[in-house]
Amino acid sequence: MYLIVGLGNPGKQYENTRHNIGFDAVDYFAKKNNLSFDKTKFDGLYAQGIINSKKVILLKPQTFMNLSGDSVRPFADYFDIPTENILILHDDIEFDVGVIKIRKKGSGGTHNGMKDIVLKLDSTDFPRVRIGVGNDKKMELYSYVLGHIPQEERKVLDEVVVKCSSVIDEYLTNGIDSAMNLYNEKKKKKEKPAEDKKPAEGEVEVKQE
Repeated sequence: MYLIVGLGNPGKQYENTRHNIGFDAVDYFAKKNNLSFDKTKFDGLYAQGIINSKKVILLKPQTFMNLSGDSVRPFADYFDIPTENILILHDDIEFDVGVIKIRKKGSGGTHNGMKDIVLKLDSTDFPRVRIGVGNDKKMELYSYVLGHIPQEERKVLDEVVVKCSSVIDEYLTNGIDSAMNLYNEKKKKKEKPAEDKKPAEGEVEVKQE
């Protein structure tokens, strides 16, 4: 069984905020697979079904972000789900808006929800999809991540939500390594400055005096 978790805060006032992009991602994935978040357990809204021949639970913790682990850990224990089968989707201020970065494991970084999940699971060995929401150094961090998403930014993030659905599909079908290979953005190699380039065969290097 797999546990797919989108992080966010419950309540109307937190809808369409950057901190809730994880909720948005699993909402879209559930709708695409004709599933509804119509069940409650362990302080979480969840949907359950068979997706890509796998038993899957989609979870939106209702604990508020900083205590996300209080919902994730009981689900993992109750359904006997190994940590490597838990995929977390969450916002990340380290990346520009629209960038996603998939990691196989790692610390919670600066994200309070992820830090709590790492603490409660007592493990860093679970994959995650980090969804870039950018950052505004002129604003307090909490005001930025809890701020409502402007229309132009929303268009970009809506496209990312669709992409995240493809990431989840690939993860369930072929594993996290395949999802990383397909959807992690490759770093572009920097070209060497012209003066560092060696002359091509047949060319004569002219030195400036």
